[in-house]
Amino acid sequence: MSSFIERLSKRKEDRGMMANLRCVLVEGKKHRSWPVLHRLGVRVDNKIDAFVAGLFATHPENISSGNFGSTCRVITTLRDQHQGDDSKLTPTERRFQHLLSAEPGKELRQRVLRLVLMAKSQGVSVNYEKLRLDLRYWNERTKTDWAAAYWTPNVEPVDEVAV
Repeated sequence: MSSFIERLSKRKEDRGMMANLRCVLVEGKKHRSWPVLHRLGVRVDNKIDAFVAGLFATHPENISSGNFGSTCRVITTLRDQHQGDDSKLTPTERRFQHLLSAEPGKELRQRVLRLVLMAKSQGVSVNYEKLRLDLRYWNERTKTDWAAAYWTPNVEPVDEVAV
């Protein structure tokens, strides 16, 4: 676990700090999170770290395995949404598909936030360290990794070099 996530984990019982960190998720209240971000060693202009801190403050259940695709897969399973046929996606599949097509920045953050709120409602933990890295390096490989974790769980990836 990174020192950033460790610092957040140590303070998760500080309700005032968590309330202020959640403000980073609301455009008109971001200024309330800046002193807390500073105390955590996060630059206020580091949008990704600030966003992940706000997500953690919203749902502080952290795990150290899997990626956000596997988190969304568990959400789908718990919501008892059986995989649809090719012509009809389940609501969670549709949300996940829209997440994968999101542009970096505000759109991506809004879609991730909605799914973290769903994770909270279902009691599903999130790997915030991996999420933080994936959001920082949002690209086709990240999208493919999330899609593979969601739609093909428990399948070993093919080593392209060995083929």
